[in-house]
Amino acid sequence: MGIIAALIIGAIAGWLAGKIVHGAGFGLIGNIVVGIIGALVAGWVLPQLGVSLGGGMIRDILSATIGAVIVLVILSLIKRA
Repeated sequence: MGIIAALIIGAIAGWLAGKIVHGAGFGLIGNIVVGIIGALVAGWVLPQLGVSLGGGMIRDILSATIGAVIVLVILSLIKRA
């Protein structure tokens, strides 16, 4: 995957995760970072759980969003502590 595609998928996934986890958006750059980290997290967690989402760009966005939601929930728990 190219760097531009990774940035676009990260931005979309971070934005979606920010909408799902209310009040947890970090702006454009922060959302890209959260989305890319979320993609890495999902790339490790989902296969461990036996989850397969198919193929293509939609799968990449969906799995990155799931990972970004996990990251945002963990970050919000750390903020509260």
